Parts: sequence; C-alpha cells; structure tokens
Amino acid sequence: TLVHLTFLHKTGSNNPLGIPSDSHKIPFHPYYTTKDILEFALIFSPLAYLALF
Repeated sequence: TLVHLTFLHKTGSNNPLGIPSDSHKIPFHPYYTTKDILEFALIFSPLAYLALF
C-alpha cells in the first residue's frame, strides 16, 4: 500500500508522457462564444418574428 501511495502521489504521475500540458491546450473561448451567439440568433429571430409581426 505504501508503494502504491508513493507512486500515486508522485509529482507528474498523471502525465506519463511528460508532455507540458499548458502548451497543448486548445482555446475554446472564441469558437464556442461565436457558436453560441449564432445559435441564439438563429433561435431568437424566428421567435421574435412570430411575436412581433
């Protein structure tokens, strides 16, 4: 059990390949923000048209 805990809590044990995790992250903010605004406009426009005309 002690050996298991030692390897479990070793620094970097969740990254066996040693790849720096910060440099391989994908920035989702501009893509999802644009997608969400477009979806909101596509859903809200027909509803606004039905309600206002």
